[in-house]
Amino acid sequence: MPLESVNVARLAGGWSSMGALAASDGSANHPYLQRLQANVEPVRDLADAAHYMCILHGRHPGVIDHAATHAPLGSEQAWLESAAGAFATERAFLVRIVAAAGPLPSTPGHAESEAAAASQRHALETLAQSDRAGCAIGAALALAIDWLEIRKVLDAAADRLNLTPPPFALPPFEETATVIDALVRAGPVERAMLFGAQQLFAQHRGLWDLLEARASARDRH
Repeated sequence: MPLESVNVARLAGGWSSMGALAASDGSANHPYLQRLQANVEPVRDLADAAHYMCILHGRHPGVIDHAATHAPLGSEQAWLESAAGAFATERAFLVRIVAAAGPLPSTPGHAESEAAAASQRHALETLAQSDRAGCAIGAALALAIDWLEIRKVLDAAADRLNLTPPPFALPPFEETATVIDALVRAGPVERAMLFGAQQLFAQHRGLWDLLEARASARDRH
C-alpha cells in the first residue's frame, strides 16, 4: 500500500514522525527505483538490482531476525515474529531471482561496487544488533515499510524472468503503523527508533544511487 494512500488521520498518532521520515528518506521517491518499478529498464538492470539487494538482505539472519533477538519482549515481539517468518519467503524469492538471472553483466568498477554493498550490509547488521532501546526495531520496521516499494522491483524482475512471485506476506501496513504508535507511547524510544529507521533508509538510498551509477557505467561502456 503506497504511503500516500494511507489515511494517516485514522492511524495511531505515533506514526506521524515515522511516516514523515519514510516519505522523505525512504526508497519510494528515488528516481532510479521508480524507473525499475515501471519495468521499462533492461532486464540486466533489474537483475543487477536483485543481486545487490541479495547482498544486503539475502542472508539469514537478517535485519528483522537480529532485531527480534535485541528487542524487549513487548508489544513489538509478535510483529517481529510474524515479519521474520514472512521475510524468509521474501528472501527465498530474492534468491530465486538471482539464480534465474545468472551471471551479472560486465560493469566497470564491479569490485568496488561489491565492496560498497558488503559495507552496507555490515552497517545494517550492526544497526539491527544495537542494544540501544528502539534502534533495532526501528530498522526492522523501516525495512518492512521500504520493502513495499522494493518488492515492486522484484516483481518486475520476476516478470521479465518468467518467475511467479509468492504472495506478499509481510504484516499489513496498518499493523506496522500500530506497532510504531505503541512503541512511542510505551516509553522514550521514539528518537532511537527513528534513528534506526533513518539509517536503514539511508543505506537503501545509497544502494539505489550505486545501482543507478552502475547502469550508467554499462550504458557508456
